[in-house]
Amino acid sequence: MGKFVMRQTATGFKFDLKAGNGEVIATSEVYTSDSACKNGIESVRKCCGSEVEDQTVENFETLKHPKYEVYTDKAGEFRFRLKARNGEIIATGEGYKSKASCLNGIESIKKNAPEAPVVEE
Repeated sequence: MGKFVMRQTATGFKFDLKAGNGEVIATSEVYTSDSACKNGIESVRKCCGSEVEDQTVENFETLKHPKYEVYTDKAGEFRFRLKARNGEIIATGEGYKSKASCLNGIESIKKNAPEAPVVEE
């Protein structure tokens, strides 16, 4: 089972959602406080079942928030970001070589985030 790992950084607090095998599935922004970071985790839990907007295809359909956005970065890798109802980015994924791997990352969030415990490091 996955877990949210919260930690303090030099500038605030952030979390990683890790799969059962310890791999990081998604990462947050840096929050100014412990409670704001925990609110971010709750937002991921609420929004993790959202639809996927595939921005890598021509004439893609724009979906309402919350949603996952799949896109290609400057290096040509596939990435995703999860946006909350207000349009804020609440979690991002790493770069993937294939779109299928990127979509698997999203499925892993959908599977792990709802029940994942929060662990503070």
